[in-house]
Amino acid sequence: MAKISNSSSKAVRRLLMLGLVSGGLMLGACESRIDTRGNLPDPDLLASIEPGESSRNDVALLLGSPSSVAMFENETWFYISQRTETFAFFEPEVQERQVIIVQFDDTGVLKAVETRGLDHAQAIQPVDRETPTLGNELTMFQQFFGNLGRFNNRN
Repeated sequence: MAKISNSSSKAVRRLLMLGLVSGGLMLGACESRIDTRGNLPDPDLLASIEPGESSRNDVALLLGSPSSVAMFENETWFYISQRTETFAFFEPEVQERQVIIVQFDDTGVLKAVETRGLDHAQAIQPVDRETPTLGNELTMFQQFFGNLGRFNNRN
């Protein structure tokens, strides 16, 4: 039976240790990460605002500023929040989404409060087309060498 020398034994131990450390780092990178974004009002504060009694200022003081306001009217406020989970290098997956719609009448008094969740979401398909641009399509070399000699020496 061949005897392993002391120096090769150390090299094997170092490789084994390096493999264990790199394996541990890879496993650590695979854990999931949860991110919460947006403005999620406290449910107790949300329950304290009542239609017909609360004003626009009361809602702003209790819930804070809205995430968005309706584009053509100032009578609808949106409080939007979502929680996503990201596993390793994959795309984030939406776990929870909440949209609170607060509507006011013309005098600024609260008219209605509505809560929408992830079950109301609709999947949309973005268009993959590209807008064509006018002009020449130059390669990297044409762009690089085309600029040589175009500099003016001004003294």
